[in-house]
Amino acid sequence: MSASRAEEIAGVRPILRRVVANAGMLLGGRTVNAVLSLAYMAIAARALSVSDLGVLVLIQAFAQFLGEVVKFQSWQSILQYGALPVAEGRTKDFQRVLRFTLVLDMASTALGMAVGVVGAILFAGRLGWSQAEAPAAALYMITIAFMVSATPLGLLRLFDRFDVLARQAALIALIRVIGSGVALLLHAPMEGFLLAWAVGTVGSWLYLAGSAYAELRTRGLLEDFSWRGPLAHGMPGAWSFAWNTNLTSTLDVAFTHVATLMVGALVGPSQAAFWRVGRQVADAIAKPAKLLTPALYPELARLKAEARLTAMWRLARNVGLLAGGVGMVLLAASAFAGPALLGLVMGKGFAPAAEVMTWQVAAAVIGVFALPLEPMLISLGKPGRAVRVRLIVSAAFLAILPFLVTRFGLIGAGAGLASASGALALGMLWFILRENGKRGDTAAPPQVPDNLKGDV
Repeated sequence: MSASRAEEIAGVRPILRRVVANAGMLLGGRTVNAVLSLAYMAIAARALSVSDLGVLVLIQAFAQFLGEVVKFQSWQSILQYGALPVAEGRTKDFQRVLRFTLVLDMASTALGMAVGVVGAILFAGRLGWSQAEAPAAALYMITIAFMVSATPLGLLRLFDRFDVLARQAALIALIRVIGSGVALLLHAPMEGFLLAWAVGTVGSWLYLAGSAYAELRTRGLLEDFSWRGPLAHGMPGAWSFAWNTNLTSTLDVAFTHVATLMVGALVGPSQAAFWRVGRQVADAIAKPAKLLTPALYPELARLKAEARLTAMWRLARNVGLLAGGVGMVLLAASAFAGPALLGLVMGKGFAPAAEVMTWQVAAAVIGVFALPLEPMLISLGKPGRAVRVRLIVSAAFLAILPFLVTRFGLIGAGAGLASASGALALGMLWFILRENGKRGDTAAPPQVPDNLKGDV
């Protein structure tokens, strides 16, 4: 092994340890979040009928769908364009990045709320709730304003404040558990649980935004801050990057909230409740491995700013292997204990969700294996590649979903979800390998392909 290669490996290892450490910190908060999320879903399931719970999750899915569609992933812009100015002490340049992302957040918030309120009323019958429930659904759409928290999220990741993110992840679920418990004691209808979930969203956003603001003040990054000036000055490709990352996130919604809405529209709120419950359990099982992703982005951004491309490739590979190993263990655990856990927590009435849950867990684990691929493409300034793959796979999945649901029921939808996750992973991998080959042809030794093999 050459001296330069040995130095590169030695340089990557502490970064990988930092990624794992930050992911571990997030794991504490997200583990609490996962447990408490199941708790407030269980409270609602035992207090409401299956149909009412289905309406509840459909309203939430519609709000989250709009929040994700309109939301620019401005936290990625913060990392992509703000990491170097912060490292070099260029406060004014960083403030231009901050102004850009804040304007994106505010514009998307206004659009999302307007579309949500109008859509909740005009399309009530088609979306799975009645006209009598439409006013409550429209009021819930106000929470979209508190779902668009991309800039505070990016700032806290940039400043390595993963402890705040861990607490925020637990806070939203804790508030919802308390609120759901109060609704249960008061024998509240579906609208009472909707209010409890809304309060959780607002409360966690206030904590997140307040913490990010405090960090900016402490670091002196708000001194002489101005809203005036061109938005993307000194940020080459910023608009293209923002639109591409937004579209990537929007297409990712096809595997979550859009699927829930389509199931509800095709086979009714009760089946949508089964789908949502299974998906929540699957997400909780896969969450520990997926937490490597938010810890990975800042490190890739720093390596990109330092032009350490070889280290980026090695870090992505190691994270993929680590996450994949965790994912396989969790898949085995869910196959044995998942159905029993579902019946114990949610009640016997939700036993039919167990079979589709297995497919949903399989889809989540496939995503866990592939989780470093998209961050790598985005950090290399190639978000369009990720968009292209997601666009094709999402369009195919949504096009075939109605047939799968009507012909095979929820099992067909689950199998389709797993297949789509596999296709997405293969598409991302193909672009990564192609990009790897291009850089290997032009880079000075050691070439990148060699770094995808060998010692860890």
